[in-house]
Amino acid sequence: MKSLIALAATTALTLAVPAIASAQALSPTTFYGTLGYANANIDDVNLGAVQGRLGARFGQYVGVEGELAAGVKEDSVNVAGTSVDVKLQHQAAIYGVGYLPLSPQADLFARVGYGNSKIKASAAGTSAADDGDSWNYGVGGQYFLDDKNGVRVDYTRHDFKDSSENADVWAVGYTRKF
Repeated sequence: MKSLIALAATTALTLAVPAIASAQALSPTTFYGTLGYANANIDDVNLGAVQGRLGARFGQYVGVEGELAAGVKEDSVNVAGTSVDVKLQHQAAIYGVGYLPLSPQADLFARVGYGNSKIKASAAGTSAADDGDSWNYGVGGQYFLDDKNGVRVDYTRHDFKDSSENADVWAVGYTRKF
């Protein structure tokens, strides 16, 4: 799966390179925002978050976006016979995005970026929080119902630095062009 996502991201960004060479392809610049729900799976922990993004798309093929998320669903895991509650405190990331337009209303995209996530664990009246930096990459699609409003679905893999932990994040949301 990791190889497939890396291949898709590389393909989308490769398709965007000729567009970067043409100044016409970089205009017009459009701005957008999304609001949605993300489900993150980290080993046996399944967490949920409300997720927002702001982005700029430069022409048809390339863009950048920033992402913020706040945890809304926690999970419990058993560690050495003790129940530990785990919750995502917050997450932030920035991405470069390559788009493959399928029609005036539909796009596929690949994105690569860098982020930070903070997680809190609580058990037996004590708690601890830790954060981790990650390289993130993923693919998705979006469909616009009219000129401004659409839906977006994506998958993003978070490969945490200095850790063997990874997160698989599936997200669905409303997107609006400004």
